Amino acid sequence: MADKYETVIGLEVHSQLLTLSKMFCPCGSDYQDSEPNTRVCPVCMGMPGVLPVVNKKAVDLVIKTGLALECAISPETKFDRKNYPYPDLMKGYQISQFDIPIALNGRLSIKTPETGEKHIRINRVHLEEDVAKLVHRKEPYGEAYSLLDINRAGVPLMEIVSEPDMNSPEEANEYLTTLHSIIRFVGTSTANMEEGSFRCDANISVRPLGSKDLGSKVEIKNVNSFRSVFRALKYEET
Repeated sequence: MADKYETVIGLEVHSQLLTLSKMFCPCGSDYQDSEPNTRVCPVCMGMPGVLPVVNKKAVDLVIKTGLALECAISPETKFDRKNYPYPDLMKGYQISQFDIPIALNGRLSIKTPETGEKHIRINRVHLEEDVAKLVHRKEPYGEAYSLLDINRAGVPLMEIVSEPDMNSPEEANEYLTTLHSIIRFVGTSTANMEEGSFRCDANISVRPLGSKDLGSKVEIKNVNSFRSVFRALKYEET
């Protein structure tokens, strides 16, 4: 049966951008060693009446990444509100981009022993803001609770969305490592996976060989190591 089907994989990569300030406010973006909830302001926290101002440097870095991925750069762009009720987004929405991203229709070349050279299409590269960080605690007597650190909320985040052009976990791993190297080389992000600066959502499905239709997909969210992405895709594939 296995030889009658093929695996279909698409990846969404989130990479924090190398800017001094956050995406829509002047708060510092270097939050890693800061005390919780010290790099915040009314804009980060979504207070009523605040007016976000776009970080020009973040836009420039997305354009730079898009050019490195052979994308077309949109002559104009806009931002949209993405509404969802997760606790790590205290204002109830994320400022993102929907129908007019900054960069689109690019490609990235990979090479594996199994399939040789292959071009993976890049659907889009768009700009959004990162969310806050949830810290989960459990007391010795068993009570569990979560704390919210808002320092990360509003940090510029670039999302790179591939087309579902990969057909094995090996190809997905090669795509990820190549993309990681490109981002570091052009200097748009530290891409430090251990710090959460480079994270991946993986989408995987199967379909009959020769079919152009996509099957029901499984999405693996917020994975921050090459090994974990590969192992998760291998598990779903089998």
